[in-house]
Amino acid sequence: MGHLFSKNGYRLKKRTRKLHHRKKKKRNCFLHGPCMLCFIVHGNSGAAAATKLAERYATLASPEDCSKFLLSPRELAIWEGQGRSLLSAVPAKLIPPPALFRTAGVSVTVPIPVPVPGCTSDYTEMVCKRKCSEVQRCTPCKQPRCAFAAPDGGLENGGGGEAASNSETGHCHLPLCPLPSSSSSSASSSSSPADGCCGLGLHADLSNSSDSSPPCAHNYDDCQARSSEAADNLSINHLPSSILLKVLSHLTVKERCLCASLVCKYWRDLCLDFQFWKQIDLSGLQQVNDDLLVKIASRRQNVTEINISDCRAVHDHGVSSLASQCPGLQKYTAYRCKQLGDISLCALATHCPLLVKVHVGNQDKLTDAALKKLGEHCGELKDIHLGQCYGISDDGIMALARGCPKLQRLYLQENKMVTDQSVRAVAEHCSELQFVGFMGCPVTSQGVIHLTALRNLSVLDLRHISELNNETVMEVVRKCRNLSSLNLCLNWSINDRCVEIIAKEGRSLKELYLVSCKITDHALIAIGQYSSTIETVDAGWCKDITDQGATQIAQSSKSLRYLGLMRCDKVNEETVERLVVQYPHIVFSTVMQDCKRTLERAYQMGWSPNTSNTS
Repeated sequence: MGHLFSKNGYRLKKRTRKLHHRKKKKRNCFLHGPCMLCFIVHGNSGAAAATKLAERYATLASPEDCSKFLLSPRELAIWEGQGRSLLSAVPAKLIPPPALFRTAGVSVTVPIPVPVPGCTSDYTEMVCKRKCSEVQRCTPCKQPRCAFAAPDGGLENGGGGEAASNSETGHCHLPLCPLPSSSSSSASSSSSPADGCCGLGLHADLSNSSDSSPPCAHNYDDCQARSSEAADNLSINHLPSSILLKVLSHLTVKERCLCASLVCKYWRDLCLDFQFWKQIDLSGLQQVNDDLLVKIASRRQNVTEINISDCRAVHDHGVSSLASQCPGLQKYTAYRCKQLGDISLCALATHCPLLVKVHVGNQDKLTDAALKKLGEHCGELKDIHLGQCYGISDDGIMALARGCPKLQRLYLQENKMVTDQSVRAVAEHCSELQFVGFMGCPVTSQGVIHLTALRNLSVLDLRHISELNNETVMEVVRKCRNLSSLNLCLNWSINDRCVEIIAKEGRSLKELYLVSCKITDHALIAIGQYSSTIETVDAGWCKDITDQGATQIAQSSKSLRYLGLMRCDKVNEETVERLVVQYPHIVFSTVMQDCKRTLERAYQMGWSPNTSNTS
């Protein structure tokens, strides 16, 4: 009957005639479409007609009146002609109390249409077509459509906040009531799902609609369950490969090779990505040998940085193979690899002319031949560490200084054959030097004075220089205006006067290390009085430092942040405790204070004294 009110009624009747023509059992059914009110509301008749019909229907009370409201006199006659009563043929439970639905600014109650035995028209298809045309011009609604009134009156109390918001935005969501199939009319207690619009099924059993959840809400929950199930099926592998590579980049080489690469083939391929093999850190891995370096060199020719410190199974052959296959290598680090000699470093210098960093500390077998090769082929070298390489002499350092004028960092430690000649050559040829260290080398003040020519010098390490006088140190501080860190530890010649000049002349100085120097309280007082830049002062093991010096430097210095008083036995611990409270921005380093900070960090990390008993 509803199709009579539709604009496309002729097309629907023609289509229905075709469907009935194909079937043997031709039986005219007057319910060929959804309920009348649905088509009136969704049609172009406007909200005024819907309002009038809604108000008229709202006055009906019994199921019989509701059915007569829907059926015309002709259709009622058909029922009477079959000798049936309307209410006897149609159970009352199939015409439940009207369900609220929303329209533009008015709440309308819509009855469930009465199914007629023998009706086989595809009402669901008609409803879907009609509803999908509305979805295109209405805002999507999270709540299920065609929902019946819940027993708690959630829809009856004004239609909920969603209806209000839709009314304000000018959008309306009008539910459509698909007719249950003929089979569902005979099954009153069982519930058979009928397809609704957009794939949402509706329960045909409406007997418990007044005391159970709405059918559309049930299917809405099913939709939510399906979406959550789809979300559960998502895995980390669904992320873009660029994000996974970023995640894996935070792992070490050992973790990537021995853990992550074993998860799956996809992860194995990611772990073999070229970006992970540009900078290779193999330090401390005893499994690393020459064969591994050969494999890396054969597969990854784009290596730019490698660290094989403490890898005792690596020999010159493996490093030479890597150097021959990786001409773009720029940074090479091999601390404490005593088994390596000149062959490996000469191969690196020959095949890798782009080297900018070479750290080969504590390699006893290195000689001047390797340094000469570096000076010949590696003109871009900027950073070299040769500490405790006892086979190096002035010849190698001088050749290196002449061939690497761009050198910025040079660190030597306990190189017993390096003298003032090396210091002079470095100062003359490497004007860009910023970091210089000659700890424990047999250099004297006559060599150190040449460092005054280095205008960019910022860090100077002169620890344990046996023949270093105060005048040389003061002259270096005066001339090197960019000096920010000066280490004079283990020099007994450094006295209070020298420290006073350093505090006055060191305008950029931030760190001053005076461990085991011949200074007293006057040195600390001068630092607090004359320097406005020094932040770190370490005066440990200076036996003449007392409470007065520690107190006055803390009081007068505005820039001080660290004061080392380790084994300054004349400084009382009570004084240090008081200074810690008065000057919380300064870290005071003593045996007791360091122990307290260590225990505090341990407690913060979850350590407790009870757990230490089992270890």
